[in-house]
Amino acid sequence: MAKKNVEELLIAGGENEEVRMKYDVVKTKGDFVALAANDGYEFTLEEFDAVLKESGDSFDLIGNPAKRQIWWR
Repeated sequence: MAKKNVEELLIAGGENEEVRMKYDVVKTKGDFVALAANDGYEFTLEEFDAVLKESGDSFDLIGNPAKRQIWWR
């Protein structure tokens, strides 16, 4: 169930620029997971890492302005 929450957040960010912008400024995965929890997306850091690994996505920031390439469409 928690992996589904990760996927729902990644889809929400893919569909909504405001969501992407809100989460792209977060510096650490731990802070990302905490912010997600505040927004109702409950998952652990390990579950977040597992979904990123399965999808081949990276949490690294790329470009200027810096953005993450984790969002799904």
